[in-house]
Amino acid sequence: MAKRNNLLIYILTIGVFGIINTEMGIIGILPTIADHFHVSVSKAGLLVSLFALGVAIAGPTMPLLFSGIDRKKVMLLVLGIFIIGNIVSIIASNFTTVLIARVVPAFFHPVYCSLAFTVAADSVSKEEAPKAVAKVLIGVSAGMVIGVPVASFIASTVSLEMAMAFFAVVNILVFIATLLFVPSIPVKERLSYGEQLSVLKKFIPWVSIVAVILLNSAIFGVYSYLAEYLKTVTNMSSNIISFMLVLYGGANMVGNVVAGKLLTNNAIKSVVAYPVVLGVVYIILFFFGQFNIPMAIITLIWGILGGIGANINQYWIMSSAPESPDFANGLFLTSANLGTTIGTAVGGLFISQLGTPYVVLVGLLSLILGLVFILIRNYMGSPIKQPSK
Repeated sequence: MAKRNNLLIYILTIGVFGIINTEMGIIGILPTIADHFHVSVSKAGLLVSLFALGVAIAGPTMPLLFSGIDRKKVMLLVLGIFIIGNIVSIIASNFTTVLIARVVPAFFHPVYCSLAFTVAADSVSKEEAPKAVAKVLIGVSAGMVIGVPVASFIASTVSLEMAMAFFAVVNILVFIATLLFVPSIPVKERLSYGEQLSVLKKFIPWVSIVAVILLNSAIFGVYSYLAEYLKTVTNMSSNIISFMLVLYGGANMVGNVVAGKLLTNNAIKSVVAYPVVLGVVYIILFFFGQFNIPMAIITLIWGILGGIGANINQYWIMSSAPESPDFANGLFLTSANLGTTIGTAVGGLFISQLGTPYVVLVGLLSLILGLVFILIRNYMGSPIKQPSK
């Protein structure tokens, strides 16, 4: 039983990697796509921004629509849609076709990811659920860290089509693994749409959603401009900057493992302490970010905290509505994407008005407000619950 559950979690992790890889890996080949289809880089950027918008829109609705269907069938459906989208992108003759082939799968992205979190949590005991989810979230980190440089490398050394094929191959392998090794997972207790939506009538989920938007804003509002910060403030070369980005990503995956243990052992203390610890790191970044070695150490610690933050965000919303896991995970994905969008926009505003070093202000302000909403939820007396099976 344990071996089967481990295999299931491994397949889910690779599956989430394939989905996130399709979303984020495109960033590494945007200039190549712009050249290939004779469009501007900003227009090619629509492949990223419209995908993220699709995820944010679909987050609360699509997992809800598929919540009563056998989980294996839903996962195969979503993976199939991603495979078709990937193949169409490879053979597309114009940019509009590629854009459509990207946007359609984006609406199914939250379905697979929310299911992966729910199935992982349900495959183990309630006490071990955070660790199982943390393992799946490693796939999210890997999709962001590995997908971008690998796609860029393939496009520059082989061809754009082969870089696109990389996305398809990962999804095809997961489709086959799911078909062969994942058992049928029927929904035991089907909740009506009304029952699931009723969680939005409660105060605690809304406070949790605001906290997660702010925490993700704190992380990505600063991280989105890490390369710019390293270039203009720390004065690092492009090669060193690439290494630092990989360092952050690798530390991010370590953070996922650490988070599973922290949330299993003491969830409340971990969540409350998180914005305080990250805030201290940002203050140190502000004063010592111009020095190479301190910046490398800061990036390593920051990366670990970034991985922990992703787990805390998922757990915070999930534990606010454990009676509706699929819908709650969809809310998590939407909240996280909104936080990323808001944080990145505000971070850009700070940079344009005050200068690059002051991008840390969006992080600090978001963390202070996020801590307020975390404390409000704790004051309301909502016990931290493990997701119910």
